[in-house]
Amino acid sequence: MTEERHVTPTPIQAEAIPHILSGRDLIGIAQTGTGKTAAFALPILDHLARHPARPLPKTAKVLILSPTRELSAQIQENFEKFGRHLRLSVALAIGGVPMGRQIRALHAGVDVLVATPGRLQDLVDNRALTLDKVGVFVLDEADQMLDMGFVHAIRAIVRKLPAKRHSLFFSATMPGAISDLAKSMLHEPVTVAVTPVSKTADRVEQRVILVEKQGKSALLAELLTTEQVDRALVFARTKHGADKVVRALAKVGHTAEAIHGNKSQNQRDRVLAAFRDGTVRTLVATDIAARGIDVTGVSHVFNFDLPNVPESYVHRIGRTARAGREGIAISFCDGEERAYLRSIEKLIKMQIPLVDRRPQSGTAPAPLPADPAPAARPHGAGRPAGGGRGRGPRPAGEGQEGRGQQGRGPGPRAERSEPRKADGRKGEGRNGQRRDEPRGGGKPASGQGNGIGAVGFMRGAPARGGKPDAGSRGPR
Repeated sequence: MTEERHVTPTPIQAEAIPHILSGRDLIGIAQTGTGKTAAFALPILDHLARHPARPLPKTAKVLILSPTRELSAQIQENFEKFGRHLRLSVALAIGGVPMGRQIRALHAGVDVLVATPGRLQDLVDNRALTLDKVGVFVLDEADQMLDMGFVHAIRAIVRKLPAKRHSLFFSATMPGAISDLAKSMLHEPVTVAVTPVSKTADRVEQRVILVEKQGKSALLAELLTTEQVDRALVFARTKHGADKVVRALAKVGHTAEAIHGNKSQNQRDRVLAAFRDGTVRTLVATDIAARGIDVTGVSHVFNFDLPNVPESYVHRIGRTARAGREGIAISFCDGEERAYLRSIEKLIKMQIPLVDRRPQSGTAPAPLPADPAPAARPHGAGRPAGGGRGRGPRPAGEGQEGRGQQGRGPGPRAERSEPRKADGRKGEGRNGQRRDEPRGGGKPASGQGNGIGAVGFMRGAPARGGKPDAGSRGPR
């Protein structure tokens, strides 16, 4: 540890390591960035050094579960770094990459396996790994595991572990559901909590800006210019929202990258590497990365969308002010997010300083320009003749009641030249033909198709094949 300049243990390390060395099951509660990984990695490495027996094929002596690929990779790196003078094998099993390489790595057995739950289950199902020789089991970021819906996978994995094992739970928060889960899996655990569940990271300057939803992108671009930003981590609520923020920033000359679950592992690795070395100064992420990004030098965290789970706020802003540094956390709050803000302030037991940038204050930034709309087709322009799905331009005065341009809204109507019949229908059809007149042997004329005009279906007409329209299926 001296080589890594870790001389004084952090509070979680000082309190957890002695219990782990004594063989006690443990629940460790500490906010992000306080050294939880070293708190369990160091005593595990000590245990492996004292018991150097080689692992059996397709087994692991130590199993560590974490919720995200990024966090799993960081744990693997820490084990390799801290244990580089020990002859240990450390393997990583995560999704997003081919499983064949991981199967080969496990064939001879490993000392330490760091995995995400989904890929671990795949390996077990493919008989590439058995869990009956695991002596130490670690569940890291247990509360996020629950938030991401891994509870059933975790229970299935635990059932495959030997009953006699050393189990450790580490988490930034400990809600009731996770506490119950831990008690069902641990044997007489000792609990170490070095910070309150609701405590935000020290040295973080927090601010909230009230802003209209459509003004968030412009406000973010403005702050990235006016604030002294070294590296900025921006949190969006959804994957689509993260990509949208990146595109909006690109329009005004700010280079940013997104990281979320839809990105391949190679893409995520590339983006994180660029963020670490400063090539990319702004990283937009979803909550999947809230605890999986351990990058030194994040000066600002922007909550583009406030989280609907207040504990996630604590995790997000914990990405800055790490290792004794200071940081700034700025949250945007629109009208629909005021309830989220109240929940966050109730959890952290403080009111966050607030600035109003909504339009009524006269200082709201203008929204960024929207994506250019596709070129509009001339009214009445249809597909080539003979396609059965459209017609050329109509004579002036000939009415249609479709969905209008691009299939939306009514098109212009012709003036009615005769009163409606008693049954409420017009006297003539859409092509000027009386409804009781034959149509050339009962078949529609060329270009008329199934009653489809140049820009939409006839109102009330069934979709092709007589099947109901997608909108008529009712709730799914």
